[in-house]
Amino acid sequence: MNNLKVGYAKVVITPPMGIDISGYFQVRKAEAVLDDLHAIALAVSDGKKTAAIVSLDLLDIPTASANIIREYASQATGLDYKSIFLVCTHTHTGPDFSHNHKTEIVRDYFGDTKLKIADCINFALADMKDAKMAYGISKAERISFVRRFRMKDGSFRTNPGVNNPEILEPIGEVDERVNVVRFDREGADDIVLINFGTHPDTVGGNLISADWPGFVNRTFEAAVPGVKSIFLNGAQGDVNHVNVFPRPGESNGMFHDFDDVDRGYPHARHMGNVVAGAALQVYEKLQYCDVESIDYKNEIIKIPANVPSPEELPLAVKYNELHKAGRDDEIPFKGMALTTIVAGAARKVRLKDGPDSFDFLLSAVRIGNLAFLGIPGEPFTSIGMGVKENCAEYGLVLPCSNTNGYEGYFPNAEAYAEGGYETETSRFRAGVAERITEEGTKLLKSF
Repeated sequence: MNNLKVGYAKVVITPPMGIDISGYFQVRKAEAVLDDLHAIALAVSDGKKTAAIVSLDLLDIPTASANIIREYASQATGLDYKSIFLVCTHTHTGPDFSHNHKTEIVRDYFGDTKLKIADCINFALADMKDAKMAYGISKAERISFVRRFRMKDGSFRTNPGVNNPEILEPIGEVDERVNVVRFDREGADDIVLINFGTHPDTVGGNLISADWPGFVNRTFEAAVPGVKSIFLNGAQGDVNHVNVFPRPGESNGMFHDFDDVDRGYPHARHMGNVVAGAALQVYEKLQYCDVESIDYKNEIIKIPANVPSPEELPLAVKYNELHKAGRDDEIPFKGMALTTIVAGAARKVRLKDGPDSFDFLLSAVRIGNLAFLGIPGEPFTSIGMGVKENCAEYGLVLPCSNTNGYEGYFPNAEAYAEGGYETETSRFRAGVAERITEEGTKLLKSF
């Protein structure tokens, strides 16, 4: 029995110029637009329950701000609050976004975008048609790379630089699988949903862009007329586009940026082409299945906080004050190492008085035998791979980062012993990744 109805909608959420751009520990103001940012909504229903999965071209949404949007959207659409699944693509060339930002331009943009997200969901609900669903897995090679490395001197670094002779080996795994879901609709455009995990930080600079996830959607839609595309970023906390040992030609279209990372808009296009191409390879050969029902759940768990020791605080306070005063040249580090020190100092100062733990929201949507697990921040790839392995009874498991809030990085236990940017900035103690894997598995198995 197939009871599935599916709707789609897309609205522009490009911000005004002059707004702060998110993603770095330095001030950037939007000067122009390379490509528009969008909210893309997918509405799914079995006739009894309805859920809305919304992809947003934003770095992230602070959890309190995400709660406000979900509450407003619930009131505006009539959907259950728990059924609203907001997934940020994590573009690093999108605007700051929060309801209580220090600047009026960001607060105003948040208010306008909150309305547009609710509108987008309503448009998708109005667009719902009878649909069939199919799914499968492809592969996108050599665009996602481990970004944590063991150095020859025994230290551990994040993004240590291209062709750095001091690199010994990468630490971690890359999940190159591309999850592809197809919805064939009666009397309307078909829809493809694409899920792949890596950082969208390939553009840099002060120009607004959806980065490579935007290219994924545009490339697929251009290749297959009559199909609408929605992209959801997967587990990406320890992987990005940086190939530290590129082959000939792989650095084309890139420039060396301030933090020892090579970036370039043409490279964003290349990554979008590769992910869209991977989806195209399997799109006509996906496995169809009936959808008798859909469901959704939210669960709040408590995770211990990464509170600094008294011995760590004096130097952290010093570095934090120097950074806030614009005196980074007095901090004895450069490139990504400087970013790591500054970000870690900020975390230690912020948590010097606790709390002991934080609430942590896990969100899930089930469509037939497909399951989406929403994680409010940046999970290491081991989390996504672990949940996929643990829930093999599903036809497909799609981990989604930066969903319904943002709580930072979730490194695995080994990374805390090693150090690096992700563990220095994480507000959670060692064990957070393993706890997310365990609780996420339980949540998906509870359907």
